[in-house]
Amino acid sequence: MSAGAGHHEPVCTEPPAARRTPAPTRWALLLIGAGIALAALNLRTAITSVGPVLDEVTGGLGMSGAGAGLLTTLPVLCFALFGGLTPVLSRRLGDHHVLVYALLALTLGLTARAAATEPWMFLALSAVALSGGAIGNVILPALVKQHFPHRVGLMTTVYTTALAAGTAIAAAATVPVEQSTGEWRLALGMYAFFGVVAALPWLAVLRHSSRGGNGKDTLGFTQVLRTGIGWQAVVFFGTQSSIAYIMFGWYAQMLRDQGMDASEAGVALAYLTTLGIPLSLVLPGLLTRTRDQRVFVVLFAVAYLAGVAGLWIAPLQGVWIWTTLVGIGMGSFVFALTIFALRTRTSAGTAALSAAGQSLGYLMGGAGPFLFGFLHDLTDSWNAPLLLVAGLVVVNLGVGLLLGRNRYLEDAVEAKQGRA
Repeated sequence: MSAGAGHHEPVCTEPPAARRTPAPTRWALLLIGAGIALAALNLRTAITSVGPVLDEVTGGLGMSGAGAGLLTTLPVLCFALFGGLTPVLSRRLGDHHVLVYALLALTLGLTARAAATEPWMFLALSAVALSGGAIGNVILPALVKQHFPHRVGLMTTVYTTALAAGTAIAAAATVPVEQSTGEWRLALGMYAFFGVVAALPWLAVLRHSSRGGNGKDTLGFTQVLRTGIGWQAVVFFGTQSSIAYIMFGWYAQMLRDQGMDASEAGVALAYLTTLGIPLSLVLPGLLTRTRDQRVFVVLFAVAYLAGVAGLWIAPLQGVWIWTTLVGIGMGSFVFALTIFALRTRTSAGTAALSAAGQSLGYLMGGAGPFLFGFLHDLTDSWNAPLLLVAGLVVVNLGVGLLLGRNRYLEDAVEAKQGRA
């Protein structure tokens, strides 16, 4: 057992750095809170805006099938690479500067790729935009921990809800804009405006923020991965994202193969994705009020398994019940983001755990849809793929029961160093 498992410190311990500097004013906290929400709104727009107009993009650019496959895989690769580099950037530049640069990359990438004339150029500029989203994913939990150590639940609610809203807006608004204007470039490029707006409060924050990072307080990637908490965060994030990618990519097709109309299957998928918004509003506050979060892990797993069982036995007869249950299970994503702050004492620890969990976790997640489709092609049935989902849920439950215990990453790292 990691050191500190039996202690009874408060869940949200104020980092030492916060005690060495004057308390920020209410106005400054409001500005930072707004900045966190606006930044979160942008983190998925580069991803979910492309899917609805993928045919128009590939046709307009003359992109091959291999190029289209790379485009859909690019988010996972960028989130893994740039998410893993974020703590290094934070140590050199400071969290605030890193986030501003991330929003700048996101904005420039979205703007420039909308004007790209060659497939390779569109892919390269998509990677620029996605790098900003990947870095923002990692840095936002650390900023919440740094500026709101006693309001982690509230601020996690703010940014996960904004994240879900931005994801839904980009998925829902792109096609209507493309159809009304006849321009897929405009439909994709318009999200750059969100990035400009999100950068404004952080530019104001930079006026009172010194350049430079966390220095010796920053935890290294390998330090995190030498602890049980580190690997539990990686596997939990990886399994939950794998299930989510499977559902987002295959759910509508699975229902259509069972005989559902294409438009109704699309509505079912839209309902599944929008369930993330109310869960983001409710879950972080509940999670931070408890020292031990294992009951939530069990709830997610039970909901998932019940939904999968329903899809196996009577997929269309109870489709809205099964969709609701699967959507509740997908609340494990909110748990995964919140736990980065709950299992750490400092913003540096939060950033390190978030980087390790998300970078390696997204790589695991990207394999899920491929394996799901492979099993479907191999068996010409949805039963084996659904068994894969059930297996991922069981693994997620197992590591979640370990991760949900009241322990801290910094204590585990210190214990490892003490034994070295």
